[in-house]
Amino acid sequence: MLYKIKKFTKLSSEEKKLFLEAYVTLGIMRAVILTVSFKRLTRSLEHLPNKEELTTLNDNEMYIATSVGQAITRAIAHTPWESACLAQSLTAQRMLQKRGIPGVFYLGVTKDEESEEKMKAHAWSQCGDTIITGGRGHENFTVLSVFRWGQK
Repeated sequence: MLYKIKKFTKLSSEEKKLFLEAYVTLGIMRAVILTVSFKRLTRSLEHLPNKEELTTLNDNEMYIATSVGQAITRAIAHTPWESACLAQSLTAQRMLQKRGIPGVFYLGVTKDEESEEKMKAHAWSQCGDTIITGGRGHENFTVLSVFRWGQK
């Protein structure tokens, strides 16, 4: 525990703020996922029929987007609740939209022969051509839905 506190104190003040915002937003998104329909959850986003041309971000916007992604990655390691890919994508969307940075999040599925469900779902978020959350293994999923926010 002392190691985690020491590590936290070494972060810059901006990194600390982003970490705390990501932690709280992950908790809120987890609660929302459990209590609100997906349709209602995404009604403020533009639903796209398929992959579209992504908005190019300037260097400062890209820096902020990757910093938000890093803060979310740090925070998920410490949440006592499940912070799965959908909660991460929604957290990234909320944090980036608040900062005026456009992006998309994808929902995809793949076959899972090892599971009883036989299908496996995944969500990931992207700004420009950089994946912010959920990047690991995303290429194995077939995109079903794309949701965009903050289009310039």
